[in-house]
Amino acid sequence: MTAKESTLSLDGGASVSGLWLAPRDAKAAYVFAHGAGAGMAHKSMAAIAEGLAERGIATLRYNFLYMERGSKRPDAPALAHSVVRAAVAHTIELTPELPLFAGGKSFGGRMTSQAQALAPLPNVRGLVFFAFPLHPAGKPGDERAKHLDDVAIPMLFLQGTNDALAELDLLQPIVQRLGRRATLSLAEHADHSFHVPAKSGRRDPQVLAGILDTAAAWMISNA
Repeated sequence: MTAKESTLSLDGGASVSGLWLAPRDAKAAYVFAHGAGAGMAHKSMAAIAEGLAERGIATLRYNFLYMERGSKRPDAPALAHSVVRAAVAHTIELTPELPLFAGGKSFGGRMTSQAQALAPLPNVRGLVFFAFPLHPAGKPGDERAKHLDDVAIPMLFLQGTNDALAELDLLQPIVQRLGRRATLSLAEHADHSFHVPAKSGRRDPQVLAGILDTAAAWMISNA
């Protein structure tokens, strides 16, 4: 499969790029935002999108405006939220018949959940986070999760147990507090990028395959 290029129009005349990848037998679609330091075309984004396609999930990857313009400084939340909404609207246009989910890697997932907390994203049935960034590395805290209380749809947290941006003793109580809305799936020994050390006895592709199995099954079950 080859991803098709798209253009997402934003308010004010700006636009960002998107990549649409859809298998013929797609059972759901995922609006997939990138992390703070790597855009939609990064190999890790491509690996997730291609792996989901193999499992029956279509994806729309897209750039935030700062990434589109070649800046290293992430957009302010309000601007990022507007891009998330444009991506959701564009995906609905591409495939109005498929059950819709949204989220992303790290920063992209958090911007998506913030947007959902402020005002529900149209047609989105659940949020999927690939390594939710609960706090900066070395600065534990749970302030970044407060808005999740205002998210009324199901959420799936895909996290590594060695993620320096989401210490488990902070993340697990948050998931428990959210109750039935939240599901936490842990990848043993994986870090924020889902990399595992050789001593774990597993390799990165094996870890990612398990994460993608979980993500696809969860979306299909919530479709």
